[in-house]
Amino acid sequence: MAMNGGTVPKRKVMVVADPTRESAAALQYALSHAMMEKDELILIQVGNPNSWRSTFSTFLKRPTPPAAVAASSTERSRGGGDWDHLEAMKHACAFALPKVRVHIERVAMEGKGDKATTILHYCKLFSVDLLIVGQRRSLSTTILGSRRNGGPSRLAKATDTAEYLIENSKCTCVGVQKKGQNAGYLLNSKTQRNFWLLA
Repeated sequence: MAMNGGTVPKRKVMVVADPTRESAAALQYALSHAMMEKDELILIQVGNPNSWRSTFSTFLKRPTPPAAVAASSTERSRGGGDWDHLEAMKHACAFALPKVRVHIERVAMEGKGDKATTILHYCKLFSVDLLIVGQRRSLSTTILGSRRNGGPSRLAKATDTAEYLIENSKCTCVGVQKKGQNAGYLLNSKTQRNFWLLA
């Protein structure tokens, strides 16, 4: 990407936006540490919308602006209830970084789709420079982990979408874990493991 007049080129940043604490932490990290004003942000949710609940707003540290509440009410009245958290996320982005352009991508999958492969497909489709995903470290993923030379095991792929994305993404992918309200973030990428970043 060419530099324009010595300024930093704009990037496309994608955040996996599920209605979970992990995704809320990923978005908080993106807004406070990874995004610049000229960047473009894509919020993507992949899965079955009938199985989701609108729980995102309780996980944000920053107060939700009135516009987000109004948008959620409007969306709910149109029958979009389960997707409301994406609108709340978008408005939280506008509140935190008003100059950043934000897009929402809702990808509904029928049956047993491969979520991680779908996210990687959209990364390629939109020429994403940075992928950020919330990560939950469980005992199974710690034990199974990733085989550094052979890529993630089949079982690790099934149990940890974030780990699979980190290992297989063509762009830089960062897994984010929030460590308490003010304790910072634990970050994982293909080249850096368990990097502690203070809030």
